[in-house]
Amino acid sequence: MGKTHVLAIPYPAQGHVIPLMEVAQCLAENGIKVTFVNTDFNHNRIEKALQQKGDINELINLVSIADGLELWEDRNDLGKLTEAMIKLMPEKLETLIETINGTVSDKIVCIITDYGLGWALEVAKKMEIRRAAFLPASVALLTLAINVLKLVDDGIIDSAGIPLKKQVIQLSPDMPEMNTENFAWTCIGDVTTQKILFQSILQNNKAAKLADWLICNSSYELEPGALNLVPNCLPIGPLLASNRVGNSAGYFWPHDSSCLEWLDRQLSNSVIYVAFGSFTIFDQTQFQELAFGLELTNRPFLWVVRQDITHDIDQSYPKGFKERVKNRGKMVSWAPQQRVLSHPSVACFMSHCGWNSTIEGISNGVPFLCWPYFADQFLNQSYICDHWAIGLDLNKDESGIITQEEIRNKVEHLVNDRNYKTRALNLQAKTMSSVTGGGSSQKNFSNFLDWIKDN
Repeated sequence: MGKTHVLAIPYPAQGHVIPLMEVAQCLAENGIKVTFVNTDFNHNRIEKALQQKGDINELINLVSIADGLELWEDRNDLGKLTEAMIKLMPEKLETLIETINGTVSDKIVCIITDYGLGWALEVAKKMEIRRAAFLPASVALLTLAINVLKLVDDGIIDSAGIPLKKQVIQLSPDMPEMNTENFAWTCIGDVTTQKILFQSILQNNKAAKLADWLICNSSYELEPGALNLVPNCLPIGPLLASNRVGNSAGYFWPHDSSCLEWLDRQLSNSVIYVAFGSFTIFDQTQFQELAFGLELTNRPFLWVVRQDITHDIDQSYPKGFKERVKNRGKMVSWAPQQRVLSHPSVACFMSHCGWNSTIEGISNGVPFLCWPYFADQFLNQSYICDHWAIGLDLNKDESGIITQEEIRNKVEHLVNDRNYKTRALNLQAKTMSSVTGGGSSQKNFSNFLDWIKDN
């Protein structure tokens, strides 16, 4: 008898690939064969970034299809990427499935797709394959997405998703407040991009009704209010490689493991970890203020500086900065973040507040300094600062800059007020209980596993 075979396809962004890859790893550890579909562009990046063959279970096969953009086109333009994907990828996915099912005995019995790729659920429905949608973001974001038509009816946004005025709403007393200016689709790109993404939300909400299961990287302990509003969304998180004693995979850049050895040499609870994910871009003024701010703290820091985080990165550091901080600062182009955050020397996490980073920080009891950039990151900041009270936000001055003094002052406040660490550790304990000892997330995943195998 052949193995149960599923196909998994993430939205082509770093914060979507990593958690769905973790789902795939967990399935593979339970004997399920997984075909993991990236875009051609991201597939090549992941293949180059893999440092050890064993980082991905042997039951997972990495394949790819075209995303509809030329190699030189900007994939950070999410409006353009979304339109290109919808035009080309459904046909490519259907052809891929037909080819696989025509050449192997273990035919695909289930598709697990990112919630943001509703068209993949439509392909699965057409091909009479069972369907699961995976939400890599917070459930709070999902509650916002599924209520967009109500927001239109209530006069909060227009029919294209554009806010009619600046205001704060709250979908439930047990959820964080949401500023209309910071709705996930209203703080990405220009108005044209925002309208494209809003239409995509409407299409995905419709397609999601085709899913037999809806699972997410969250827990009842983290988001009880949001999960009460979406009872069919079943949390299986936190999804972490450490939960299965393995390495995380799916990164677009090779990580610099020397930072772990550097952390070993630092005092316990002393290091500021600074990382802003895969999208954040700084102009030179802001980049230099950040550098000066880290220098002003007089504390050790580990700073992840992507080559594309600012223009001409090698010339963007303040004059003499690297020499002045060489004994207490380390810069790397990419870091094994889950292992960094679990290190005892890390005191706090200066973050863009992507949901993956938020989950990883919470799961290691690390307080946050919040520096959101776009999309759902402002909502996650509200969770961190206002709802869970495990972090502080960084405020911009009248010129729109987060100054070096603001950085220094907030670092000192966060590190010296032990209440933040205490609350972070308490939230860690509650959250991690869901994936151990028969916790709610563990039970949900076990039921999901049984459903997949029952084909």
